[in-house]
Amino acid sequence: MDSLSMLMEGFAGALTPANLFWVVIGCLLGTAVGVMPGLGSSMAVALLLPMTFALDPTAAFILFAGVYFGGLFGDSTMAILMNTPGQASAIASTFEGHKMALAGRAPQALATAAIGAFVGGFIASVVVVFFAPTLAELSTNFGPAEYFALALFAFIATSSVVSESVSKGLASLVLGLGIATVGIDAVTGTQRIANW
Repeated sequence: MDSLSMLMEGFAGALTPANLFWVVIGCLLGTAVGVMPGLGSSMAVALLLPMTFALDPTAAFILFAGVYFGGLFGDSTMAILMNTPGQASAIASTFEGHKMALAGRAPQALATAAIGAFVGGFIASVVVVFFAPTLAELSTNFGPAEYFALALFAFIATSSVVSESVSKGLASLVLGLGIATVGIDAVTGTQRIANW
């Protein structure tokens, strides 16, 4: 029940007229930056960072949240209308959304993306409030074997989904990992594949 009371307290602080104004401004600015190809929601937050210097911390975080979620919608707008996703999170919008736009149903595709972004963001925020302690405890139990298994699962899932044939996807995975192992490690600064 403590999580529920803190959630209600957070809603009470966020649903003031001033904070609602900042979230609307953030969503509009994030969408404006997100529709530019190559500029995703993370870049929108970075570009609009100086706007928050004069705000109090609560309003600044609310503005950042609006910019981030507005940027995600802007990415899906470009994916639907131009078949050019702004970042990786909007790739799925190109599959059916662009086909709908070509068929003259772009407003329905954009409305679906906007409603889906709102409902999904709202549900995810509420779920994180209740499950954040459990997820934090679970993440502390991750060791090298779990990270390796998670990375391996991500690579195989991505390579099998992206390509039409699984063999082509796995071949591109091996090629990409081979290229990524050349050079100096960013974390330790040691040279990789030094004996080759």
